[in-house]
Amino acid sequence: MNDPDSNRHLPTDTQTGQHLIAPDDLYLFARGEHECVFDVLGAHLTENGTRFAVWAPNASAVFVCGDFNGWCPDAHALSPQGDSGVWAGEIYGVVAGMHYKYRILSADGTVMPLKADPYARESQYRPDTASMVPHVSAHRWSDASWLATRQHTAHYQQPLLIYELHAGSWRRGPDNQFLNYRDLADQLIPYVVDLGFTHIQLMPITEYPFDGSWGYQPTGLFSPTRRFGAPDDLRYLIDLAHQHGIGVLLDWVPAHFPADDHSLKRFDGTCLYEHEDPRKGFHPDWNTLIYNFGRGEVISYLLSSAVYWLQEFHFDGLRVDAVASMLYLNYSRKDGEWLPNKDGGVENLEAIELLQTINRRVHGRVPGVMMIAEESTAWPGVTQLTSQGGLGFGFKWNMGWMNDTLRYVSRDPVHRQYHHHDIRFGLSYAFSEQFILPLSHDEVVHGKRALLEKMPGDDWQKFANLRATLALMWAHPGKKLLFMGAEIAQRQEWNHDKALDWHLLEHASHRGIQTLVRDLNKTLRAHSALYELDAHPDGFSWIDADAEHQSVFVFIRRNHARTDTLIAVSNFTPAVHNGWRIGVPAAGRYAEILNTDSHFYGGSGTGNLGEVTAEAVASHGYDWSVVLTLPPLGTLWLCHQAT
Repeated sequence: MNDPDSNRHLPTDTQTGQHLIAPDDLYLFARGEHECVFDVLGAHLTENGTRFAVWAPNASAVFVCGDFNGWCPDAHALSPQGDSGVWAGEIYGVVAGMHYKYRILSADGTVMPLKADPYARESQYRPDTASMVPHVSAHRWSDASWLATRQHTAHYQQPLLIYELHAGSWRRGPDNQFLNYRDLADQLIPYVVDLGFTHIQLMPITEYPFDGSWGYQPTGLFSPTRRFGAPDDLRYLIDLAHQHGIGVLLDWVPAHFPADDHSLKRFDGTCLYEHEDPRKGFHPDWNTLIYNFGRGEVISYLLSSAVYWLQEFHFDGLRVDAVASMLYLNYSRKDGEWLPNKDGGVENLEAIELLQTINRRVHGRVPGVMMIAEESTAWPGVTQLTSQGGLGFGFKWNMGWMNDTLRYVSRDPVHRQYHHHDIRFGLSYAFSEQFILPLSHDEVVHGKRALLEKMPGDDWQKFANLRATLALMWAHPGKKLLFMGAEIAQRQEWNHDKALDWHLLEHASHRGIQTLVRDLNKTLRAHSALYELDAHPDGFSWIDADAEHQSVFVFIRRNHARTDTLIAVSNFTPAVHNGWRIGVPAAGRYAEILNTDSHFYGGSGTGNLGEVTAEAVASHGYDWSVVLTLPPLGTLWLCHQAT
């Protein structure tokens, strides 16, 4: 922590009293109904200084220490606000940018480790951990048109192409330094626009102490990490994205928090934010602490954090991390390591109610945003309305599809015929939720290998397999998410400590993957058959799901009006299949609008000369059919041409 002598002589009189916080705010906070507690608790500039307010109901005394008082332990005491458990006081002469922490004495007088402010809106650069008195934002937003349109957007009927990235390792500056949010924006936004993605998804940027957690162990749910600049720098990134037609999603972590002494752990000497019983309050997988989802003040804390990022930073949605770990009391626990609910079940009823509350209230306050669940089980109704008993999310990551698909394509082609069901199975439940198909950061770390290196065969086959897989994914029902680096066929696993291997684009094979991703996005956005009915069975039907011996899959995508029909054909063997007949729903020409074996992408150029014409020969239950040449390890898209 900073301790500059120059700040010791600032005027630091204190105003305390029991009426610094409005009773209505304290009432809503305690009930778990306050949507904007960040306007009440934390540090707030006043006419003469800064008002501090913190929740510590079991403390016997609370002090503010900072560089404005030489970190004196007892120079500035706060006063209890009635029996609310909130302590508050105004310290004169404290200005924006100054550092502070809370010195809390437990009920028996034990001095707790200095605590960062749970509601801090700015924080020190790691490894320092002090909170900062926040600056008043000077950013002037220029995205009014974007926000107005967003309010009325039915995202499930629109293209949703998400580029997931880690802000610290997409690119780096000189000497491997982090890019500032502004520098990142100036390079990233044109790149994403060029590739045709609709949204960026930032891995967590809520303040966190350990780089290796990638942000998934946050200590500051209201503070953009200082690693990449100030809050207004982040606002610049989001604003610039909106001005260029790109949405920005935030990976948000309400499931757990790290046990660092300066954070929420036993905040006032007792378990305030976490459960006292480790069977409910400790996460064995991550050695973290689990929020007490049934406590009103904790509910207000988490609800307000969700609102804060969406309202104050104009994020277009939250991807909620580790939802499964919240829903199940026995998640990753053995018998005897968990407590059943009041009905004897494994469901975490308090977490369910919390998620429903957050989703309902967020949509009420910030209409048009997306709430996305990373939920890896078969929990029913994740994307069902809360009024119908669902959790109320807009989308759910389809982890089953991801696991099945990667398992299939990683097999040697000679063995794929025995695992045909890996690809077919996902269609048996594809319309049970509003799904996003994710190839995320989790699939390219910890020895899992980069996507390219998951593919079998020699180098040519690896690239061909990856191209065929991406095109199959883009044609499959469900919105799309791709982690950074996959679009350039990164060879190494993702490393959060360095930039992507951009030099790979010097090679035609890697540029071919990037060109393919650009064309996949462009083509999908041009064809409503590929997105309008992603979550409805009317938008999909199999033509041939049974060609397991040849590892071929053929299906149709349609739009609602049946004015756009697209057929996807994938051949997951390295053999060319000549004279391959498939049934088609209508007479006429079928343009080959995408072929992953094209020379443009690094393929062999095997294909159908741009189009085929239907013949009055019955096949696969249709009166009409076409005869195709299927390229090796390739995916074709055929589009019916209106006469």
